[in-house]
Amino acid sequence: MQGIDRRIVLAALAVTGLMPRAAFAQADGVAGKVDEAIGLVTAEGRNRQRPLVPQETVFVGETIATGNASKAGMRLGVETVLRLGELARVRIDRYLVNAGGTIQLNAGPLLLDKPKTSPPVNIRSPFGLISVRGTRLFAGPSRGVFGVFVVNGAVTVRSGGRTVRVEEGFGTDVSRPGAAPTAPTRWGEERIRLALASVS
Repeated sequence: MQGIDRRIVLAALAVTGLMPRAAFAQADGVAGKVDEAIGLVTAEGRNRQRPLVPQETVFVGETIATGNASKAGMRLGVETVLRLGELARVRIDRYLVNAGGTIQLNAGPLLLDKPKTSPPVNIRSPFGLISVRGTRLFAGPSRGVFGVFVVNGAVTVRSGGRTVRVEEGFGTDVSRPGAAPTAPTRWGEERIRLALASVS
């Protein structure tokens, strides 16, 4: 009976617009919404696959995938923007508006843009863990390795028992899953251009 009462209260708050955004996101599993979908973009989860188009809702637990020559952009919560290049696969493991989240990057490139005021986000991949606070970063294939480049802000990258801090304008490489990240270096303009072009 208490569970039924709670659902009635939550529904009433949602209808009247009085429910806090974070509570609503937690209650219905919403992670965000699609801003842009070019080519083949799908969401996989709950034993089904569905195409994604602009304004489509993305849920926690879903894997967002892009096909050949395809790209996607979405907004997680209110302030965090996630962009995916072609042949990307990203699972949104956890995301709450006021508590941050965890994203699993399984393939392809991504660009994450989040302000310092928003909660931290962790990006997990076979190449390591990227801890993100307020920053704009690229992560994904670059010159035959897995590269992480910080457009602004700073991140930490942990893999192979080593942690490096990557500052604005610098990048680090992980040659293979389980390998340690290289010491951060400044990326050249051409490498930066190609990396950002793959997700925009």
